[in-house]
Amino acid sequence: MPTRLSQLFVRTLREDPSDAEVTSHRLLVRAGYIRRQAPGIFAWLPLGLKVRRKVEAIIREEMAAAGAQEVHFPALLPREPYEVTGRWDEYGDGIFRLQDRKGADYLLAPTHEEVFTLLVKDLYNSYKDLPLAIYQIQDKYRDEARPRAGLLRGREFSMKDAYSFDYTDAGLDLSYQAQRDAYERIFTRLGLEYVIVQADAGAMGGSRSEEFLHPTPVGEDTFVRSAGGYAANVEAFTTLAPPSRGYEKLTPAEVLDTPGTPTIATLVEVANEKHPRPDGRAWTAADTLKNVVLALTHLDGSREVVVVGVPGDREVDMKRAEVAFAPAEVETAGDLDFERTPLLVKGYIGPWSPTGAILGEESATGIRYLVDPRVVDGSGWITGANIEGKHVFGLVAGRDFGNDGTAEVAEVKAGDPAPDGSGPVELARGMEIGHVFQLGRKYAEALGLQVLDENGKLVTVTMGSYGIGVTRLIAAIAEEYSDYKGLLWPREVAPFDVHVIATGREAVVYDVAETVVAQLEAAGKDVLYDDRPKVSPGVKFGDAELLGVPTIVIVGRGAADGILELWDRRSGERSEVPATDLISRLG
Repeated sequence: MPTRLSQLFVRTLREDPSDAEVTSHRLLVRAGYIRRQAPGIFAWLPLGLKVRRKVEAIIREEMAAAGAQEVHFPALLPREPYEVTGRWDEYGDGIFRLQDRKGADYLLAPTHEEVFTLLVKDLYNSYKDLPLAIYQIQDKYRDEARPRAGLLRGREFSMKDAYSFDYTDAGLDLSYQAQRDAYERIFTRLGLEYVIVQADAGAMGGSRSEEFLHPTPVGEDTFVRSAGGYAANVEAFTTLAPPSRGYEKLTPAEVLDTPGTPTIATLVEVANEKHPRPDGRAWTAADTLKNVVLALTHLDGSREVVVVGVPGDREVDMKRAEVAFAPAEVETAGDLDFERTPLLVKGYIGPWSPTGAILGEESATGIRYLVDPRVVDGSGWITGANIEGKHVFGLVAGRDFGNDGTAEVAEVKAGDPAPDGSGPVELARGMEIGHVFQLGRKYAEALGLQVLDENGKLVTVTMGSYGIGVTRLIAAIAEEYSDYKGLLWPREVAPFDVHVIATGREAVVYDVAETVVAQLEAAGKDVLYDDRPKVSPGVKFGDAELLGVPTIVIVGRGAADGILELWDRRSGERSEVPATDLISRLG
């Protein structure tokens, strides 16, 4: 039976929803695929569900080809497994927590590593049971502080999460590669461009971590890539540090007056005016060492002030700082933090003063001092003297000040060298559509997942985790395949194969249209039939453009003579075709 538009549960909208920020949100709502229920929460209508099921079918086919078996867990889960792994606290306010009538704690699962691990522990105990790969397609819940952009960042979303279980690291490598290959096939079938980038594992833990990013201007992630093939999220980018230099022949550091210079820009201006370089080159921001004060809130609630020295021509990237100091929460230090650290002179902070070390090893403050990897031994800097209106010129790392380690918090810039030596990087925006991790033994150790190996010895299982945002994929496809008129679904995921439109009021048009629909269905096509008798052709065409079925057949003025119009929605081409040739033309 064809789906008749006169009976389909859909209402198209002529105006954009007021809260829509991106194309996919605007068009999926206007075309009647989804409907907002609350911020970040959407109902799925019949058209949306058809697309969603097709995306899921592709994922299931490729998961099966990779040897994974499907299971299904509840979304409502008890506190205890997450408490054992520490994630009950690590997630903080990012998850939905609730209690039952007896006061027991539960959560709406943001991810399912713990219960997958416990399920395998419950059923398997021998290396002969492994390798194993299981997955589910399940709704997840995260309490996003600013849910926006429709399906791209919601509080409820559908995700395919797969997990592999091996008893050797070599086995994990094979399982990881099988899933990674499956992801490439999935995104290729969906028609989505992707870049595989090195990524930070975050709260998931583990070692090897790669994201599949779809390059798009509306992406929430910035990534870098080089012409030589390197690609990484900015959070995972590692700075290529210059070599250390000798400092035996360098002149001593000197404290000089720099009044009214609390910023790098004012410091450079005054330095060039009052203290020009002997070699005649102008001072630049890259010659200065900016000391940024950050406040860390640890899991136990304690607050720590740290200082990070970065080249003055770089801003601090807070996303990189969050990774550098995870799992602590990171923010710029406030006035109260400075009140508690009076030895730091705001606007003139530095690791050294004429009275001795202020920061770093054997410091007077006891504050941890970390530096950017570019701050290598032998490098000289202009930096604060911890005296109002004064800076130190020619302060040399390794000679005049030490540190407590390095921290990757500085922004990444276009032209920075790739850490693998493959050339300078460029920056681009991308949307995460998949993520693969080698979790290793983190969750298996915490939850006691062990099996007997060939020698009868208990060994801890090693795991992989592999996620795809199913509903996010739909938004990504809608972003990529649309124009100002509406959606342009790829054929693999379009809600219907053919959209038949009957135009005009003559009975012969509708008689011919019914025959065309029957022939298409007999040929195995899934047909949407616009049979609305009192709707104008202009409205029908507008709805067809909005709904985005790639092939449209118009039954109109030439119907009585056996002539139809074939409309390729994606290319925009229209051509007349004899009704007798329609099936062969469609293939």
